[in-house]
Amino acid sequence: MKLLILLVIVLGIIAIAQLTKVYELTRGLRKTREEEISPADNKMNAFLMLVWMAVFFICTIWLYVRYGDYLPPAASAHGVDVDKLMSVNIWMITIMFFVVNFLLFYFSYKYYYRKDRKARFFSHDNRLEMIWTLVPGVTMAFIIVYGLITWNKMTGPASDDALRVEVYSKQFDWTIRYPGDNNVFGAADYNLITTNNALGLVTRDGIAAKLAELDEQIAKKSKALEENAKLPVWPASYAEAVQDQIYRLQRHKQRIMDLSEFKSPEGLSEWEAGGDDKIVKGELHLPVGKEVEFIFRSQDVIHSAYMPHFRAQMNTVPGVPTRFKMTPTITTREMREKLGKDDFDYILLCNKICGAAHFNMQIKVIIEDEADYNAWLAQQKTFGGEAPATEPAAADSVTTAMVK
Repeated sequence: MKLLILLVIVLGIIAIAQLTKVYELTRGLRKTREEEISPADNKMNAFLMLVWMAVFFICTIWLYVRYGDYLPPAASAHGVDVDKLMSVNIWMITIMFFVVNFLLFYFSYKYYYRKDRKARFFSHDNRLEMIWTLVPGVTMAFIIVYGLITWNKMTGPASDDALRVEVYSKQFDWTIRYPGDNNVFGAADYNLITTNNALGLVTRDGIAAKLAELDEQIAKKSKALEENAKLPVWPASYAEAVQDQIYRLQRHKQRIMDLSEFKSPEGLSEWEAGGDDKIVKGELHLPVGKEVEFIFRSQDVIHSAYMPHFRAQMNTVPGVPTRFKMTPTITTREMREKLGKDDFDYILLCNKICGAAHFNMQIKVIIEDEADYNAWLAQQKTFGGEAPATEPAAADSVTTAMVK
């Protein structure tokens, strides 16, 4: 079968080549040049423009009907506004698409070349200039203003009773942090990031442990430098490299020692406020119907926190916290029923190519009733090391720790 297909293809190529030779021969017999086109061919090409326009428009309409509703239902309050904004843009683009392409094909048909007709030349027309300047200008102004109104709704200040959640990104992982009963995030500093403190949360014990670790590293480097200096021959470049490492460790130590502690008017220290914060891996739980303010941070490169079903996306930038707010409106269970998929889950994924394992940087987002959310949150361990509570802890339970 494959050999037969190959033979058909080869014979087809040969036939096309022979037809080309026949065409060249007949053109030579007629003593015409290649660039000369007969009036009949011109007229036929003009008519084919209309035929192709009809085929083009029919195929476009079919694609709209077949794939027009390509997004899943919006599962957030602002998602409805985003979908409306997108629909307005798509319809405006669609109208202009049909208008421009109709004029393009129609003019190609109407003004095809004829020997008895000469094109009229004019260098300037104020009316045309006004039309193709004002119409796009007004259209773009409308799109920009409408888009800014929608954007400001999504990124404006959150309400006082909004749930605050920190989303922390690094290659190739998401970490979620919830405030404790005091509803305040503790301080964080990148100088305190360790294997056991991936978010760099600030505590007095953490600072002391980090300083002791740096002192140990400086002592080892200094000892190695002294021992190698006793050798009869050793590269000067090695000594320079070790001295540079010691200098960097000392700078790191000084930055930690320069950390200042802030206390709120109520007397709550930001170094103590994070003791009851809860750090979660692998899942993001949110209560339905409650406004959520996200604080995004990144440890290494620029990531992009993207939650497609909530029409939410925000870059996470190293050293620059970014924010976004949304209100989930459909629980995971309700969306499964709506879509008819028992295995459906909302997702949070990275939408910025951030490295070799970028494809694997995603976690589940679980939207549930507030009672279920509170029960789940009560079972999460705090950064200060408190065991999961059987019921929500009292508002005055505070340990030591965390975020800047």
